Amino acid sequence: MTQVDPVTTEVIRNAFISIASQMNNNLARSAYTPIIYEMKDCSVGLFNQNAELLGQAPGLPIFLGSLEAAINATTEHFGGLEIYKPGDVYAVNDSYLVGSHLNDVSVFSPIFHEGDLVGFGATKAHWMDIGAKDPSQTNDATSIYEEGYRLGPTHLYREGRPETGVLEFITRNSRLPRSIWGDLHAQIAACRTGERQLSELMDRFGRSTVEASAAVVFEQCERLDREFVSAIADGTFVTEGHMDSWGPGGGPVYVKATVTVSGDEILLDLDGSSPQTPGCMNCGFAQTVAAARLGYKLLINPEVPVTAGTFRNLRLVAPEASIFDAREPAACQYYYPHLGMMIDLFISALAPSMPDAVVAAQPADPMNVLFVGKNPETGDDFVTGEATAVGWGAWSGGDGTNGMINYGGGDLKNIPVEVLESRYPIRVHRYAVSPDSGGRGRWRGGCGVEREYEVLADGVTLSTWFERTTTPAWGLFGGESGSTTEAVITVDGESTPVMKVNRYPAPKGSRLRVATGGGGGYGDPAERSDEDHRRDLIEGYTTVVPPGLDIDVGGDGAGNGHPAPASASTQADRGNGTVGNGS
Repeated sequence: MTQVDPVTTEVIRNAFISIASQMNNNLARSAYTPIIYEMKDCSVGLFNQNAELLGQAPGLPIFLGSLEAAINATTEHFGGLEIYKPGDVYAVNDSYLVGSHLNDVSVFSPIFHEGDLVGFGATKAHWMDIGAKDPSQTNDATSIYEEGYRLGPTHLYREGRPETGVLEFITRNSRLPRSIWGDLHAQIAACRTGERQLSELMDRFGRSTVEASAAVVFEQCERLDREFVSAIADGTFVTEGHMDSWGPGGGPVYVKATVTVSGDEILLDLDGSSPQTPGCMNCGFAQTVAAARLGYKLLINPEVPVTAGTFRNLRLVAPEASIFDAREPAACQYYYPHLGMMIDLFISALAPSMPDAVVAAQPADPMNVLFVGKNPETGDDFVTGEATAVGWGAWSGGDGTNGMINYGGGDLKNIPVEVLESRYPIRVHRYAVSPDSGGRGRWRGGCGVEREYEVLADGVTLSTWFERTTTPAWGLFGGESGSTTEAVITVDGESTPVMKVNRYPAPKGSRLRVATGGGGGYGDPAERSDEDHRRDLIEGYTTVVPPGLDIDVGGDGAGNGHPAPASASTQADRGNGTVGNGS
């Protein structure tokens, strides 16, 4: 193998990341729908010819591991690497192959240099409508056949020539054909960027030098991970919790995680978790792999970029035909809620061994709000879709962050109010941090957010998915649980909870109020400093004045202001958050 010096290796390591970032930028710039160009519900990766990750841009970390699954599934399906030709483009969205819901479509292309296959550029992005029984997505599906068209490994372009029949099928079976066409070709543009720039990198340094540098990077990542895990005390830790329901009207869903640390390796065993549900809270095994990697990376060398050398000392076991390894015909629209809880349980299991590295739990759920209808100004059908922010858990040394997307969302953004109101007949009356929602502790859990919508058109329906009211974001080391989420729609003065609904009527003038949950606290609340309490009150993160605290909000610091208002309920009512602390 070619020998490379450390400086060249670092230049090439960062070049891989830079190429992936430019791919991601081009995808966002070219996309047609706000869920991609505003929310960034997408991810890209650059791979070598063996589908080993070279570099991945900031995006949805829940896709760690599922991008290469699309490449490997396609290679296996067609019988080997020799099938790939310059100019090819493939797509896959089958939940049982690539893990997440059918709306997340993986698009990738092979990369050639001087006639040889040297890698792949891969993308994954959420398409707003793929022909499900309901516009965009359906929350009450009982089989995958209700959730839209399902693509196994599929040729979209063959040696640069479009497969027109396939492309027509994809657009003809969508309620938003123009958006689908545009977002697909934005993904292709991102792949072409990867093709061009990896080839240029090999022109500059030579293929052998680039590949040798990649091998060194992989070895470094594996060695650093093994050294880190070796410093964690050996042991087996069992944690468990449950989701509210598997869908509208459904029963609870249980998650059990057994984490074993042995030497420099970690095993995550999900045996004891619920079998696949009759609703749409399921996922393929590839997505469970991705989520396990995310939980691992939150704790193990989080500052080191992910490559194919990462996760080599992580093993995962999940029961067949379970919520973590669903089989046909299980619906998979809501693939994240149980994965989010699994990540929280994984972190909590290791908390006794690494207290300074862990965070308290978060209300890990998509928090989706989806309005569907017809825009009276244009006459066009419209579909909104957003994942609402939540409070993150506290950690040793700091409060949880307010109003952030959940672990799996990563770089995902909410839709700005200005975009929502300009494109759709929706008005946002309130968007603010939700006070008193973070769990109490020496360090406070992050606050959730409040968002209130008004519908401005007739014929609109609402779909929502909110979770974790029975197993809220628990605290660690004496910290308390955060608040739970609320979602209420008011129509003609009558209010109704809408935690999980599908196509619920939302007539003109109706208002939806959402208040997302807060993160768990860390440490004994009695140890929180007066200074931190004062800051919380002044900044509006809490309305509860602790007994004996002398604080006036809005004064001059000498008691010449207005007393902080008392809260109607305190966080002490929310329990002590003992779920998931390990055993």
